[in-house]
Amino acid sequence: MSVSFVQHRIQAEARARKLALERSGSTEVRIADIYKYFPFRLFGLSRDALGDLAQIEFEAELELCRANPEMLEQYLDMKRGGLRVGFISDTYWSTDQLARLLRSCSPGLTWDFLYASCDHGSGKSEALFETYLAEQGIDAASSFHVGDNHNADIKGARRHGIRPRYYPQASAPLASKFQRETSIFELQCPDQPSRLDCGARTLRRAVTARSAEHSPAFNVGVTVLGPVMAAFDAFIEARRAALAREGARVAIGFLGRDGLLPYRVWQANRGETGAYVEINRRVSLVGSADTLEPLSELLSPVVKIDAATFVDIVKVQPPAVMKFFAQYPDGIASGRELADALPDLMDPLEITDIAAGVRARLLAYLRAKIAEFDGCTDLILVDLGYSASVQKSLRRIFDREGIRIRLHGAYLLTLDDAFDDIADDDTAEGLISDRIVTPHVKRMLIRNVALLEQLCCSDEGSARDYHGGEVLREGDQRPAAQLALANEVQSGTLAYASRARALAPHYALQPDADPIVAARWAAAVLGRLLLLPDDDELALLGGIKHDVNLGTQALAPLLDAGFINDCIVARGLLTACTAPAPPMWLAGSFAALSPSHAYLYTLFGANRLPANVFGEAQCGTLQVGLFGPDSQASLEAVSVYHTGLGDLRLRIPLSRRMAVATIALPLAKLTRGGMLHGITVQYGESAAKAAENSNVKAIPEGRLIDASLERSGRQFRATTEDGMLLIPVDGFEDDVAIYTVALTALDHDRILAVEDRDGNRAPSATLTWRSANDAQATNGN
Repeated sequence: MSVSFVQHRIQAEARARKLALERSGSTEVRIADIYKYFPFRLFGLSRDALGDLAQIEFEAELELCRANPEMLEQYLDMKRGGLRVGFISDTYWSTDQLARLLRSCSPGLTWDFLYASCDHGSGKSEALFETYLAEQGIDAASSFHVGDNHNADIKGARRHGIRPRYYPQASAPLASKFQRETSIFELQCPDQPSRLDCGARTLRRAVTARSAEHSPAFNVGVTVLGPVMAAFDAFIEARRAALAREGARVAIGFLGRDGLLPYRVWQANRGETGAYVEINRRVSLVGSADTLEPLSELLSPVVKIDAATFVDIVKVQPPAVMKFFAQYPDGIASGRELADALPDLMDPLEITDIAAGVRARLLAYLRAKIAEFDGCTDLILVDLGYSASVQKSLRRIFDREGIRIRLHGAYLLTLDDAFDDIADDDTAEGLISDRIVTPHVKRMLIRNVALLEQLCCSDEGSARDYHGGEVLREGDQRPAAQLALANEVQSGTLAYASRARALAPHYALQPDADPIVAARWAAAVLGRLLLLPDDDELALLGGIKHDVNLGTQALAPLLDAGFINDCIVARGLLTACTAPAPPMWLAGSFAALSPSHAYLYTLFGANRLPANVFGEAQCGTLQVGLFGPDSQASLEAVSVYHTGLGDLRLRIPLSRRMAVATIALPLAKLTRGGMLHGITVQYGESAAKAAENSNVKAIPEGRLIDASLERSGRQFRATTEDGMLLIPVDGFEDDVAIYTVALTALDHDRILAVEDRDGNRAPSATLTWRSANDAQATNGN
């Protein structure tokens, strides 16, 4: 009801101003004029409630408004300098109400003049400045006006010869981010109001306005990552305080490597009350193992692994394992193959001895890093997330060593269905949990979290072991420029956290007062960056490489727009939304195609992209020519589909035994002019396997041959009715190949999928156009 109330209140104001303009030539209205057009009955009210609603809105204004300290100080400086100073406002509040509002924000405030536009029937863009100059007897050239609306304040003042100063509430880029954040908020938290945030945006505007111009990376920290990490920091402190109230002796460990930024924010605010401990999933899982199962679980997802990497993980060279690698090309096997063979390659006692050594070295490291480790009763583990794997492994390590310290995970993002096996005395909680956003949304965020990990990460390699209470690290393959960029983003984040702490009391703002609201907005701010980045952010962050870790030297790209485009061509939009990594930043790869692609992907992740709208539907068939190496030809009918975006798809399945060398595609039969989005090929042992194959290969444009076609970039035009595109067929990688052609026809309306009287798709021997405009008059396909 609150959302409906707000929207009806906005619509009532629009109607009131439109009618005022028609009647008087000015859009100025009072608050009572607005509520005359409000639908009282809808909300169970009579028209007698008009005055009550106007008064309640004014009381809300009194509660929510804040004085800008910088503006107030400039105002007082002018007063102390003997200048006549006052206020001119475009507002539906009367002069008396405006006076009360000003004194509510700054008690004792005085002025020499006060103008409310609704009392004068004219705004600053019209004649209000003229009224002010005439009534006050002031020379325009000696008058100075400060305002935040470029049209009303700046242009309006200049039109009357008054010197203006523009003081924007938010820069254009920040305002754009706010708009996208609101959209993300309403998708992620659909049942929650997006208009109130406990002052978080007011504080962000204030911090940004007072931040000197810095590098683009620094600004990402100030405007985006800073607010998220500030909310996370408050969440961690709330967890610590709750345990302390119960009498616990609490220690806090921030897990490296991507726990570094939360640690730096905590350290800047609270000193050395927390420790940065470099423990990763690999080390903790090996240390907790008493069977081969944890090691197999660790290795299974690994795409490729060699003997050197395996030895680096387990610290031994079992002969049987070395022989296993020797039988593979270049000594490289898949993690799944190794995990399956491991029970036959290693004695379970070997992993027990390995784990005991890792445990002893790890515990020595913890005692060296965490002050009074053995004296604490509770240890908070801080990390970005997600399934508490390090926490679970540490629990097993502590239990094996008789350490009774309780463990409490404090995570930014959590996969909450992974917490059911947390020990009874331990806890795990996320700032952005499934009580804040839905599981669908959570998985979308985590699918794209690699960007956040790289920005929060330390600039050192991952932990591989410990010695003498010190960490031993892997080499770090990330480029120096990427590390410098991440450090600059972190500097901006720290700057935001510091300035926000200083400014919040001046504005009487408490953005973390309601933990649930703070968590929702943290999810929206983070979600906006990960899911709807703007072009500046794509240009800045798109070149980052993701450190795959696990003892490898691999760096995976964050962005690959070409891969996503090929996936859309071959498999459709919906299937592309589930593309496996890499690319690591899937949403960013969609955004690199276009902002609308990124928004469609976001809708998919929020479970708002219906398959029967954005999927494919057959709209006919087309005869294509298949030529063998001996120039013998045959005709085959292939299905033509239309997509939810109005494009056309043709899928041409071929088998190795057909011995096809060239596909002759009669494009002119489809359209005389259009856009060719791409041609791809997928391979598999069957047609079904080929269609599911995510390893999509694009056919380079230069290999295509035109016959009575003219092509310029993606655009094509058939010069005759026989215009064809000849597609070369390469050697088969498997038994079946599926060639997919994606295009947009530009010379007709979209084609409709047709059903027969029984509700089945009606087949046709050749494609016959049936547009949306002539659907009622056509009986064919």
